[in-house]
Amino acid sequence: MNMMILAVLSLILAFNFFKSLLSFPNRGKKLPPGPYQLPLIGNLAKLGKLPYQSLSKLAQIYGPIMHLKLGRVNTIVISSSTIAQQVLQKQDIVFSSRFIPDALCACDHFKYSVAFLPVGTMWINHRKIAHSNLFSVNKLDANQHLRSSKVNELIGYVKKCSQTGQAVDIGRAAFRTSLNLLSDTIFSKDMADPYQDSAKEFKDLIWNIMVEIGTPNLGDYFPVLKKMDLQGIYRRMTGNFGNILKMLDGLITERLALERSGTLVKKNDALDELIKISLGSREEFDKTHIEHLLMDIFIAGTDTTSSTVEWGMAELLKNSGTMVKAKSELHKVLGKGRILEEEDIIRLPYLRCIVSETLRLHPPLPFLIPRQIAEEAEVNGYTIPRNSQILVNAWAIGRDPVSWKNPLSFHPERFLYKKVDVKGQHFELIPFGAGRRICPGLPLAMRTVPVMLGSLINCFDWELEGGIPVNELDMEEKFGITMGKRYPLRALATSVPAV
Repeated sequence: MNMMILAVLSLILAFNFFKSLLSFPNRGKKLPPGPYQLPLIGNLAKLGKLPYQSLSKLAQIYGPIMHLKLGRVNTIVISSSTIAQQVLQKQDIVFSSRFIPDALCACDHFKYSVAFLPVGTMWINHRKIAHSNLFSVNKLDANQHLRSSKVNELIGYVKKCSQTGQAVDIGRAAFRTSLNLLSDTIFSKDMADPYQDSAKEFKDLIWNIMVEIGTPNLGDYFPVLKKMDLQGIYRRMTGNFGNILKMLDGLITERLALERSGTLVKKNDALDELIKISLGSREEFDKTHIEHLLMDIFIAGTDTTSSTVEWGMAELLKNSGTMVKAKSELHKVLGKGRILEEEDIIRLPYLRCIVSETLRLHPPLPFLIPRQIAEEAEVNGYTIPRNSQILVNAWAIGRDPVSWKNPLSFHPERFLYKKVDVKGQHFELIPFGAGRRICPGLPLAMRTVPVMLGSLINCFDWELEGGIPVNELDMEEKFGITMGKRYPLRALATSVPAV
């Protein structure tokens, strides 16, 4: 049986090879420069374990706009702020479509996901609904008390660990806080015990989804192989998405049943608002749309926030001088040992610089979310073939020596004089993307990350578990579609008395 599969696979690949030899759609066109392409597989072998790093090194040879062939797929890699601005701002509409990996076809998620829907009526409606009910200034202000209570619970958990001498897994603690913050806003209930080391299974599930989406998939690069699911990615994603959708379905069904029975006490949370919208427009936004929208929010809003807090703490522990300056500002503005509120952020410029520097060196999505160009276009004098996948290497852009002095150093002070922010207007720093497809959750992230990070700094003194010297702290990365810390950051906390 295995020999038969190999024979069929060989015939299919041979067919594709000869097909590629007989078709030259890009002959006579000036494509961006790029490395030599091997027959059939093209440049797939160049991706490596950390593709954003591998392609950043190639960009140093071939330039800030680079052409690769990944199997049958033309891929354009953007590695500079000036080219990124052309793609994400000046020609935003041309480059606004998404490259849909086969992993996202599991449970038909790509048909409903606000992150992957094509720009059009459905995408506009979903994005508007998400903004109005979760991310608008009015909604964020109205729900500030919920986020404050979750940060208080985070500090309570760390205090409990400090009293027992237990090390804190920073990423897991931040993930649990992010998860409960969202679930309380949407469902008026916690999904994890805030005072226990819980939610590990859900965190692992989210990371598994990120890994499957980010894994180079033969079905994406050789469409003829898609139905075979040779790597099992579609099968595993069906299970992963299915688990989350089942959980969301249970919560939504429970709320609908209470509403039909007349026993529901209105909570005025996001789920109430989404159900109200669905009842008024069943065809445009029904229960299935709610489930997939909420899955997007939980996947994107937990892992990215918690990983940024973890990277920020890791950098502060590794750079003791920066930690001292951060504590000094917090003590001066708030007093020692006090938990931050969101209105404090504006009075803490150095803390904001730390968050910006963390996002520069450790963007949550190193390639942002890949785009696709529907029709041929021109960028910087080069032809971009239709249906090309577009990778914007935000990791490389944040470390570009043309834009940043000493780009590999963690130096938050650079943002005190370099007026650059993460809101998509300064293309040297685009961890949330830019243009019409900028991450809709940016306003929430820029409230929660500084408050969580600042509170952890101000309420505790920290040292690495096991007395590991800070200069030996491992900063190795791991990659799904997001970028996490390969080895979890575990540290011992000592409470700082409130003054």
